[in-house]
Amino acid sequence: MSCVDDDTFRGFYMPAEWSPLRRLWVTPPHNAETWPGCLEGAQEQFAEFMRIAGMYLEVATTPQLGIATNDSWIRDYGPIFVINDEGQIACHDFQFNGWGGKYETRNLDNEVPRQIAQHLDLPCCTHSMVLEGGSIDVNGCGTVMTTRQCLLNENRNPAMSIKEIEAELHRALGTRHVIWLPGGIEGDDTDGHIDDVARFVDPQTVLAPRAAPEHPDFAVLERNWDALGQTRDQDGQPLRRIALPVPEPISYDYPPDRWGPGGLQMVPASYANFVMANGALLVPIFGQRTDDSALKIFSQTLPDYCVIGVPADLLVVGLGSLHCLSQQEPQPTSISTN
Repeated sequence: MSCVDDDTFRGFYMPAEWSPLRRLWVTPPHNAETWPGCLEGAQEQFAEFMRIAGMYLEVATTPQLGIATNDSWIRDYGPIFVINDEGQIACHDFQFNGWGGKYETRNLDNEVPRQIAQHLDLPCCTHSMVLEGGSIDVNGCGTVMTTRQCLLNENRNPAMSIKEIEAELHRALGTRHVIWLPGGIEGDDTDGHIDDVARFVDPQTVLAPRAAPEHPDFAVLERNWDALGQTRDQDGQPLRRIALPVPEPISYDYPPDRWGPGGLQMVPASYANFVMANGALLVPIFGQRTDDSALKIFSQTLPDYCVIGVPADLLVVGLGSLHCLSQQEPQPTSISTN
């Protein structure tokens, strides 16, 4: 059903990720085609991610509820939780078409939001619009940030205009302003998800990777950086930009099936794919010299947070990382800052 105009959902909004969280929803790595030749190693890194996250909030897994999935990227197919000023929780269920139909049908993944909502006994609004959670980032004050490459791609919602897409986002997320960045990094099969290229860490501060001129991602990251410098927040104020380093290009030797012709392919390694969890900042690291400088920037930018590096060099073989593998549920007592 479509319910964006339903009174049940009026006054709800998507809180920022630094708001108090009740739990983190995850689906452990289980698809050997997603992690060819390294599934066990990816599972070990995921277990470390869960161990650390579990120190700061409850972690719930879809297998615990008997929910079957095609893959583990619950950020993209899971429920998008919203809250109102009374602290009530609800969720939105957007359509998931496997990142523009790149892979086999993802019917199991597409059912996950309704199943979690039923388990939690929450109102759930089902939309006809295709939207992945990794394609949006909010500041909790009325602004949503995304990329043109993803949301305006013909493989998502070809019949919707940019104004219609913005209106749907605002009705569902409780926002009133959209920041459009150009696109995403090499190796990202999502058509440019925002959670690899720019993330809010407070209402006016965005962390965004910037690469050296010889790096394959230099051009697009510079376009994103310039766009951030020219845009404003929902109140017309300029954003504070902080640059993150970029790891040296990481390639993996894929078999000739899911990844086109196979062979060495660049993976989307990004420090922007972090998770904020009740005072902890979990940052993917890749065994590179840039790891320490990235963690230092996070610590300097967010001195009240416990910044923790989580090995993700095998997780990213699946073309995603910590943020992609999780979806946050807010605490019912959160207070609106809209």
